[in-house]
Amino acid sequence: MRLSWNEIRIRATEFVEAWQGACYESCETQCFYRDFFAVFGISRRSVSRYEEYVRKLDNPPGHVDLFWPGVLLVERKSGGHDRKRAYSRASEFFDALSEHERPHYVLVSDFQSFALHHLDETREYGFALEEFPNHVEKFSFIIDVQPRTLRDQDPVNIAAAEIVGGLHDSLSESGYRGPDVERFLVRIVFCLFADHTGVFDQRGAFADFIETRTSSDGAFLGAILTELFEVLNTPEASRQRRLAKDLARFPYVDGDLFREKLAIPAFNAAMRLQLLDACRFDWSQISPAIFGALIQSVMDARERRAQGAHYTTERNILKVIEPLFLDDLKAELQQIKLLRRGRAQRLRAFQAKLGRLTFFDPACGCGNFLIIAYRELRSLEIEVIRELMAAMGRAGQQRLDATQLSVVNVDRFYGIEIGEFAVRIAETALWMMDHILNNQLSLEFGETYVRIPLAKSPHLVCGDALEVDWSQVLDPAECSFVLGNPPFG
Repeated sequence: MRLSWNEIRIRATEFVEAWQGACYESCETQCFYRDFFAVFGISRRSVSRYEEYVRKLDNPPGHVDLFWPGVLLVERKSGGHDRKRAYSRASEFFDALSEHERPHYVLVSDFQSFALHHLDETREYGFALEEFPNHVEKFSFIIDVQPRTLRDQDPVNIAAAEIVGGLHDSLSESGYRGPDVERFLVRIVFCLFADHTGVFDQRGAFADFIETRTSSDGAFLGAILTELFEVLNTPEASRQRRLAKDLARFPYVDGDLFREKLAIPAFNAAMRLQLLDACRFDWSQISPAIFGALIQSVMDARERRAQGAHYTTERNILKVIEPLFLDDLKAELQQIKLLRRGRAQRLRAFQAKLGRLTFFDPACGCGNFLIIAYRELRSLEIEVIRELMAAMGRAGQQRLDATQLSVVNVDRFYGIEIGEFAVRIAETALWMMDHILNNQLSLEFGETYVRIPLAKSPHLVCGDALEVDWSQVLDPAECSFVLGNPPFG
């Protein structure tokens, strides 16, 4: 179970007490960063498993003190030395890295001070060791609960689509085709996302499992992944007592994602490296809405046209859902905020209303409309919770059960889609978006909020919307809004 921010602050205080006054010693560096990551409940080994020599541009090879591909690069400095020099050295390493390996953060430390550089925002946060407990949220990327702006046209999403498409091509060329390869890819994408966003308690567990459990020639990789999928589909209490520790640490996911038996794919050395490269990609930056484009990257263009698959951008989706329901809900919340009496009661009623709304896309494709609608509804609910806590005061906050903060869930979202692969993608993408919003909720209110195992699922039916009886998918009396992008001819 991921630690709450209160638990992290307690651990940070203990870390300060243990290392305060310590002098720089090369032999102690690994222990320092081991204890540093332990503050967040993370094993240093799990995130720096690719620690390596990096050839600096125009310089002899140098050693990276700690390298977390795509996330963090750490450079230490000796006590009293200029940390700008250490940052300059880290920048040389950064320039020598390939694009997908370049981190978003650089940390410089001499045991008694920290300088955290947020490269995307070109900001630096500097503070002394004893101030660390007051700055732990700045390291939220370690457990990946930082707020994100997920854009459907971001180049990182295109890169993710290419990775999935490349895996699909390699598997197809090996003879692993049909529905099995599609279901297998959806599971892999979920595991990649889970590995980078805290779904798995030990971040990097999936990549570490593949790297340490499989031989370089790729032999038995498919069988080992099949065994992992079985574990993810088995409640902890029902698992074999002698299950290997590196398998037992994975949580029970549920939600039918890993339930069905698949044919076992055969990997070779090149395919194994391809999967490891996918593990090194930063999947935490991916917008689940991009999954509509992923199916296009692996489908034959003529088949795609015939079936009417079409990727609708987020901007155009918002043009539909804002006037359909979102603008009215936001206006209603603003009116409640102006109340002087009974505001908490009205906020609770409004939140309950959000939890009762149902959404139906009869030609949902990969679920883009449902995913964005769900994100906007959950974001509005977070605003409601924030206002409710303010209205109730500190005592009221104590009465809010962290595990019951959100009443909006994916089971209120319905859809029909003719392609089974698209249905599986839409279902998985909704769970991914749910997890991103749970992380946001955790960060905002200081409590760990998770929905693993997946107790609730979206209701997505594989079938032709022109032939399926819509009332069998969702009772018309229970339907709040019908939305979507109808197929084109």
